[in-house]
Amino acid sequence: MNCCGLITVQKEPVPLKSIEVELEVRDHVATVVSTLNYENKEDKPLEAVFVFPLPGDAAVCHFSAKIGQTQIVAEVKEKQEAREEYDDALSSGQQAFLLEESEQSPDIFTLSVGSLPPGESASIRLEYVTELAVQADDGLRFCLPAVLNPRYQPQDSEGASVQVTSVPASLVPYSLSFSARVSSPRPVSKVESNCSLDPLQYVNTEQTQATVKLAAGHKFDRDVELLIYYKDAHQPTAVVEAGQVSAKPGSLMGDPVVMLSLYPEFPQSVMSSVTSRGEFVFLLDRSGSMDFPMGNNGHQTRISSARDTLLLLLKSLPMGSYFNIYSFGSTYEHIFPKSMEYSEKTLEEAVKKVEEMTDDLGGTEILEPLKHIYSQPCIPNQPRQLFVFTDGEVCNTKEVINLVKKNSGSHRCFSFGIGEGASSALINGLAKEGGGHAQFITGNDRMQPKVMQSLRFALQPAVEDISVMWDLPKGVSVTVLSPPITSIFQGQRSLVYAQLTGESSEAAQGCVTVKYSLAGHPSQNQLNFSLKPAEDTGLTVHRLGARTLIRSLEMEEGDDEEQQDGGVKKKVVELSVQSGVSSSYTAFIAVNKGNSEPIEGPLVRRDIPLPIFDEPADDAFEESEEMLSDKEYAEMVDVPTINQPPRDPLLQLVSLQKAPGCWLLDPALAAALGKTSEEVEKTKPSAVNQEVWATILALIWLHAFKIDAKEEWELLAMKAVSWLRAQNAPCVADYVEAGNALLGCKVQKDVVGL
Repeated sequence: MNCCGLITVQKEPVPLKSIEVELEVRDHVATVVSTLNYENKEDKPLEAVFVFPLPGDAAVCHFSAKIGQTQIVAEVKEKQEAREEYDDALSSGQQAFLLEESEQSPDIFTLSVGSLPPGESASIRLEYVTELAVQADDGLRFCLPAVLNPRYQPQDSEGASVQVTSVPASLVPYSLSFSARVSSPRPVSKVESNCSLDPLQYVNTEQTQATVKLAAGHKFDRDVELLIYYKDAHQPTAVVEAGQVSAKPGSLMGDPVVMLSLYPEFPQSVMSSVTSRGEFVFLLDRSGSMDFPMGNNGHQTRISSARDTLLLLLKSLPMGSYFNIYSFGSTYEHIFPKSMEYSEKTLEEAVKKVEEMTDDLGGTEILEPLKHIYSQPCIPNQPRQLFVFTDGEVCNTKEVINLVKKNSGSHRCFSFGIGEGASSALINGLAKEGGGHAQFITGNDRMQPKVMQSLRFALQPAVEDISVMWDLPKGVSVTVLSPPITSIFQGQRSLVYAQLTGESSEAAQGCVTVKYSLAGHPSQNQLNFSLKPAEDTGLTVHRLGARTLIRSLEMEEGDDEEQQDGGVKKKVVELSVQSGVSSSYTAFIAVNKGNSEPIEGPLVRRDIPLPIFDEPADDAFEESEEMLSDKEYAEMVDVPTINQPPRDPLLQLVSLQKAPGCWLLDPALAAALGKTSEEVEKTKPSAVNQEVWATILALIWLHAFKIDAKEEWELLAMKAVSWLRAQNAPCVADYVEAGNALLGCKVQKDVVGL
C-alpha cells in the first residue's frame, strides 16, 4: 500500500493532493481561481496528466506554477509550438507545464505537469472568467464542473478522442475546498446550492457583499452549482473598462471595451394580441446513459423524467400547431414521417409511443437525426421550434453546433442538459447558435418547470429585423465584438461586447438602441451609459470580449482544413496571444528555466482520475483509457435499480386531457381527482354538460392541490379555459362553487380564469 494514500483503482499513486477554488462574483460576471497542489511521493520523476471539465464559455486567462519559492507564469502560444517547447523541456530534464483546450469541445482541458522530481511539490494556479446564466426564477447560475463523463464518439467522426481517466466518486484521491465572494450594486437576497454550504455571511450592512463556503466533507458525486439571487435583479447595465496601459492604442487590449447587459421588455399590447402556433420538433436522447438516476433520491431515471416532461409538453401545445418526436442513440427514430397537425388523433398516437420509449438505442449520435430534421421542408406560417434533450455525452461537439448554426435561419433551438457531467459547450452552444435558450437539470431538479419555461419562450412571437444602433460622442468609434443578436426573449438577458476607439471626456455619454419587429410591430429599447471607465474591474471585460470574438471566429472556420490553416486560424492565434485568453489553436506553456541541474531518470506518467457520477461496482470498474460507447459505459457502472413510485397525481390528471383542452367525465378522471364516478356524476349541475363539468373540476383541482407546480400546468390550464369560453355555456363560472363543494376546497372562480 502506498504511504501517501493517494492511489487509483490500479493502485498507482496520484500526485494531485488537493484542489482549492476561489470564486468572486461581481453582479453577473464570475472570476474563478483554482489552485491544484501536487506532490511526488514516489522515488522517480513523474509527468502528471489531468483531463478535466470547465464551463464551455469560460475565458481561461491565467496559468502559472509555483515550485518552492519560484513562480513561473505561462505564456499563450500556438498549440503545436507550445507542445514542442514542452516536449523539448522534458527531454532536456527541465520542468514544464502545459494547459490545452480540446479541439473537439471547448469545455475540456488537459493539464500536463512535467518532470516533477521525487519528493518535490508544485502548485498550479488556473484562472478563468465567465458570465452567469439567468435562470427561470431570475437566479444566476454558476457551475463548477466536477464530473466529466466519458464522451461518446461516432465511428465515422474525425479527430482524436479525449481520453478520460475516471474513478467512482467515493474513491477520488484528492480533496476540494470551495469559497465564494459575491458583490453587486443591489442586495444579495440568498445563495442556494445543490451541495451543502456553510451559512451565508454578509460583509456589509447593505448586504451587497456576502461570502459562502462549501461545507466540509464534500463528495465528488456532482457538479458544484450555485444559484445567486439579487433584489431588484436584472436591470439593463453597461460597464466600460479601461484598456491595458502597456497595450497598443487601437488594439483590443489597448482600447476601452464596453459590456452591455440588455433586458428587452416587449409591449404588452403586442404580446396579448399574438396567436401562438408553430412546428414543434422534440429530439430525445435514448442512449444507455439515460437509464442513470436523476439526482440522489433514486426515484426516477433520466429517461422516465424525460417521458413525463414530453407528456406535459404535448398536452400544452396550442391547437393549430404541428409536431413530431425524434429519438436517438446509435440510430434514430421518429414517430411520424413528417410533422403532423396537432389533433386528438395525433396526440393520442404520440403519447402512446412516448410511454413506450426506453434507453435502448445504444450510443449518442445526435448529428444524423439533426440532419434529417433540417432536411424536412418548413411549414408556412409555422415557425420551427426544436427541443433537444440529452445528457450531453458526445465528442463531436463542434460539428453538431456548426450544423445548428448553418440552419439557424429556419428554426429556434432549445436545449436541455440532463444529469451531472452534461457538456456545457454542447448545451449552451446549441441554444446560442440556434437562437433559443439552454437549461441544465442536475441533482434533484425537476425537469418539467425548466422545460415549460422554454416552451413559453418558444410560444413568444419570433423577434425579427434586430439591429443595434450606437450613438457615441464625436471622435469615438465602435467595433462590435459579439456576433449579431439573432433572438430576443421577454425578460431574458442579451450581452453585447464592443471595443471603443478614440478620445472622450470622462463626462461623455453613449447610447445604445436595440430595434426589432415583434409580430409586425416595430419596437425599440434604449440604454444610456457613461463612457467613464469602471474601477477595479481589471481586464475582466476585455477577456470576456476577446473570448466572445475568439469563439465567433472558431465557428466561422467550420470543417474546412484550408480555412483552418489560413486566415481564420491566424486571426484566432493572434487574438488569443494578444489577450492571453485560451483558444482551440493555442495553449499555455510554462518552462522552469531556473533549475540548475537537469532532472534525471525515466519519466513516469500518472493520469489524474476524475469522479464518475454513478457508483461503479467495486470489482468491475476499469480505467477508461479509451473512448467508451454508451453500452460499455453502462456496463462499467453499477446503475442502481430504480423502484418507480406510483405515478404523480398531477401527471395522471394531465394525461387525461384532450388536445382541444377539455377533459372527459369518466372513471379515470374521477380516480385522478380522488373521487368515485358516482360522486363526480351525482354532483354535476343539471344544466352543464359532462365535458364542461369535467374540465371545471380539473381546473379547480389544479389550483387547489397543485398550485406549487403552477408553472408546469399553467399553459395547459390556459388551453382548458379557452376551450370552456368557446363552449358559450351559461353560468360556467357559477359551477365552480359546486366543484369546490365536491373537492373540499375554496377556489375563487376568477382564480381559475372563469
